[in-house]
Amino acid sequence: MKTPDLILHNGRIATLDPQQPQVRSLIVEDGRIVGLDNAGSYTPRANTVEIDLHGRTVVPGLNDSHLHLIRGGLNYNLELRWDGVPSLADALRMLKLQAARTPAPQWVRVVGSWSEFQFAERRMPTLEEINAAAPDTPVFILHLYCRALLNGAALRACSYTRDTPNPPGGEIQRDKSGEPTGLVIARPNANILYATLAKGPKLPPEAQYNSTRHFMRELNRLGITSCIDAGGGSQNYPEDYEIIRQLHQNDELTVRIAYNLFTQKPKGEKEDFARWMKMTKPSEGDDFYKVNGAGEMLVFSAADFEDFLEPRPDLPPSLEGELKDVVTMLASNRWPFRMHATYNESIERFLNVFEEVHREVPIDGLGWFFDHAETITDRNIERIRALGGGIAIQHRMAFQGEYFVDRYGAEAARRTPPIRRMLELGVPVGAGTDATRVANYNPWNSLYWLVSGRTIGGLALYPDENRLSREEALRLYTQGSAWFSHDQASKGALSIGQLADFAVLSDDFFSVEEERIKGIESVLTVMNGRIVYATEEFSSHAPPLPPVMPGWSPVAKFGGYGAPGYYAQNRAALAPGHIHTAACGRHTLPRSGILRRPARTGISSLGELWGSGCDCFAF
Repeated sequence: MKTPDLILHNGRIATLDPQQPQVRSLIVEDGRIVGLDNAGSYTPRANTVEIDLHGRTVVPGLNDSHLHLIRGGLNYNLELRWDGVPSLADALRMLKLQAARTPAPQWVRVVGSWSEFQFAERRMPTLEEINAAAPDTPVFILHLYCRALLNGAALRACSYTRDTPNPPGGEIQRDKSGEPTGLVIARPNANILYATLAKGPKLPPEAQYNSTRHFMRELNRLGITSCIDAGGGSQNYPEDYEIIRQLHQNDELTVRIAYNLFTQKPKGEKEDFARWMKMTKPSEGDDFYKVNGAGEMLVFSAADFEDFLEPRPDLPPSLEGELKDVVTMLASNRWPFRMHATYNESIERFLNVFEEVHREVPIDGLGWFFDHAETITDRNIERIRALGGGIAIQHRMAFQGEYFVDRYGAEAARRTPPIRRMLELGVPVGAGTDATRVANYNPWNSLYWLVSGRTIGGLALYPDENRLSREEALRLYTQGSAWFSHDQASKGALSIGQLADFAVLSDDFFSVEEERIKGIESVLTVMNGRIVYATEEFSSHAPPLPPVMPGWSPVAKFGGYGAPGYYAQNRAALAPGHIHTAACGRHTLPRSGILRRPARTGISSLGELWGSGCDCFAF
């Protein structure tokens, strides 16, 4: 008789394996799935963990094919998150509270992942409101790829004055007297936004280590067990990978990471990649942490960052020659690559280069892919397929679909991106978020977008023919994403021999009301057969986590997505057992004041409550 490490039974386990699509028990040994629906043939040993799922739904661990986890982890404890906060009034209250807690010379930073359309007020904060909330502590608030809002203290910290020139591709907005107002605008280049952010103090290494652990735990809370890290600006290799390397060395990774290397030097991209080729190689590492290839930036002349508040930028004529040099070198050395690409006009030029390279050095079989591809045509999807490429899609349109419709019209937005057509044409497709600076890292927002076709503000973007079923959407977040790190044989399904990565859900993704998809969380997350997150009836299995460092961190007070700490601390503002506001006729809190799974509400978490589209948290 075999002796497993973990047995789960009495559940609704969606395997995504067509040979055995749903089972009720799952057995794990040595980090792999070794049994399904045959728990009786295994003998538990003294340290075997047995868990009754009580009918909960289990899905394969979610795999974000485009996440900036390594950079995000270094900064997570520094950032105040407005992700999922339902009203601007709450966001500004959080800002005021955090400004009072933040010691000099540190800043309060809200680094993207929110949209004014998520707020009940349906508007941006004003500079006057930001200065009133934080008169003395520097505040930097990033909004998409288009702008940042700085209070007076941040302008002083950055030394932005009437004499500061506008950088290329950016604007420091000024009033009639020539003084900076606090609005910094990408016109159209986002470099001004990130150069401004980089002026703020960093965390020391021990706090960066702690910060990355807390970020991974936050991702585990949402059911994420794997990601493909897309590198990023100001993320130098190997210096900025030292913390994540130490975590891997100490067996403290709770999310599997395949990482791409992002060039940092305009006009020096080829030298960057040539240097890295001497230091490492694709697939170097293990199932927890490994090199995935090059990108998402290959050459800076090809950067077509989407900013739908501005006209589409024309890329320079130097693009083709620079891109061909880099892609030829990558293909010659058999390095997979990924490439940021928003607009079809850009993709057309990129593919011309790829086809030219392919005639000299084949790129099919490399596992190369485009990221984003919002406005790609059918013809260019076919060209990608012919070259053996894939497309990683993200829910950026859920955050700025309203802007796209205003500029290009509702008809153009009906297939941005054309996901259904990509699948019909047989191109590999993986799903993700592009967190943490534009869209947020909550995969359930992305899954909601794929299924409903709506933005987080509720705007219907897509007709039925460009929306996915729930199973199709989940496959993109599991099996689909596995292709992009060459892990199809080990990830994406709960079948014998696959890695034991899975999430037990707070609600049944397959049957819950569509609006409530946004509020789903994991109540038990397992990575490599090890429990990495647990709550609710599984709380006794929760692994310990050190306190947030530093103590003044926004994460210590507010938490992550949806600011669960803020709402827990303001529970007294709610009326337990009563309707929250006169505007709500549907939701009540149980008498404890803590939402669990009360049958009379059908709401299992605070995230589900404001994810339900109700404004009853405007207290």
